[in-house]
Amino acid sequence: MFTHARLARPGCLGCVIFAALLCAAAASAQQNAAPAPPADRKITLDVVVSPKSGPPVADLQQQDFTLLDNNAAQTITSFKAVPGREAPIEVVLVIDAVNASPQLVSVARPEIDKFLRAEGGRLAYPVALVLFTDKGTQGLGSFSTDGNALSAALDQADVGLRSVTRSAGFYGATERFQLSIQTLGQLVAKMGTRPGRKLMLWVSPGWPLLSGPRVDLDSKQEQQLFANIVTLSTQLLQARVTLYNINPLGNSESLGTVSYYKEFVKGVSKPSQVQVGDLGLPVLATQSGGLVLNFNNDVASLLRECLSDSAPYYEISFDPPPGDKRDEYHRLEIKLAKPGLTARARQGYYAQPSQPN
Repeated sequence: MFTHARLARPGCLGCVIFAALLCAAAASAQQNAAPAPPADRKITLDVVVSPKSGPPVADLQQQDFTLLDNNAAQTITSFKAVPGREAPIEVVLVIDAVNASPQLVSVARPEIDKFLRAEGGRLAYPVALVLFTDKGTQGLGSFSTDGNALSAALDQADVGLRSVTRSAGFYGATERFQLSIQTLGQLVAKMGTRPGRKLMLWVSPGWPLLSGPRVDLDSKQEQQLFANIVTLSTQLLQARVTLYNINPLGNSESLGTVSYYKEFVKGVSKPSQVQVGDLGLPVLATQSGGLVLNFNNDVASLLRECLSDSAPYYEISFDPPPGDKRDEYHRLEIKLAKPGLTARARQGYYAQPSQPN
């Protein structure tokens, strides 16, 4: 089987360590990356349509959708409406003991158990559990719809969940950032070997954003981060992974701290625009078409919300136009003919030239 923080600019030694970790993260993502798709390869979007409040909407037709790529209407080459509980979806549930304290993990753990054992342990979609600790990732068996069996496997792994250690301050924050980005890339690469749509439910307050008015990057670091952003975006798109960030902190964080990630959700077009916050967990979740769920200690209900949010949905494919240059960012937008509805899907992708530069 595969505390968000705005930190002041570190001293010289911190800058050296920061740069080294950025290099390591970028190198890891490049190793895990699938090659960028050629210009004539279709892109498939998994689109969830919902009203202002209420569950996703079914029974829409192709003519109800208009797909825009950089504001230009695109021809939809294939369209499929996918029903609810019968949807071919696989779910990876990541329990993050690197960015959450042992106390927070201990609070979330029984909530995850409640989610797995609901409805007699009969899960709507196949689920795989992954434990993420400072010692790496541990998969608890294969995909299964038997929530009781998954809960029992998680019980046996509880000791490992309590053994998390980390450095403090800026050094610890950069370590968590590097390990988290590396692990995300590895998991998405594994999920990309499986067909169909996948959901990744990451239970975590997220890794540090490491951004702020006094944190500057040099041109080399900007290039490295931009390559990392392109790689992860392409991985998530090709693997058809929708990422969800379930924050178990509940009401213990301020609105300003939790909402800070929104400053980074707009797609990055060139290296000079990048900040480390562009690789934040809630940022990547939003850009993938998933949700960021905060201010609720009922993790079990948040996990159920992620599944009920995911289907019914619509598979929409189109042939992307070639980029004028390498790693050219294209913004995607889906408009609906029926009023009162909103479509949510991947927000953008990086196009490549028809001929390599």
